[in-house]
Amino acid sequence: MTETLPEQAVDAERFRRALAVHAAGVVVVTAQTEGVPVGLTATSFSSVSLEPPLVSFYVDRASTTWPWLRRAGHFAVNILAGDQADLASRFARRGVDRFAPPTRWRPGPLGVPLLGGVSAHLVCAPHSTAEIGDHVLVVGLVTEARLGTEHRPLLYHQGRFGRFAPHV
Repeated sequence: MTETLPEQAVDAERFRRALAVHAAGVVVVTAQTEGVPVGLTATSFSSVSLEPPLVSFYVDRASTTWPWLRRAGHFAVNILAGDQADLASRFARRGVDRFAPPTRWRPGPLGVPLLGGVSAHLVCAPHSTAEIGDHVLVVGLVTEARLGTEHRPLLYHQGRFGRFAPHV
């Protein structure tokens, strides 16, 4: 990958404010490492390829969850439903047991934690990673996909969670 930078990059606060106008879907990435369930909230989730089926997300290199997630043999992308803002917030906080009640979850294929009430689950095998800036790009090969019952996603916009309302 070729990396080019302008002579002067925009300052971080202006960049953050500009990106805040872009609505993003919200996922919680979960895994089981050494018998311990781990997970984190991500708004950088994206599909990458249909053949093979690949998805990606970014994680901050300073994340305390990343070292655990990196060692997992498989992980799940839990695509959150519009009513799961509290769940997204819980998995974004540090120093809490993210899997304690009221979090609803169950072991899925290969022991990967699957969260309850989500729009969809994608079970993935690690495909590749790349360090980019202050984040790590994680690409996963989707080995299983299951739809939930609520298909309206949770969105993140202007620093707040919200629901999708289709334009009629």
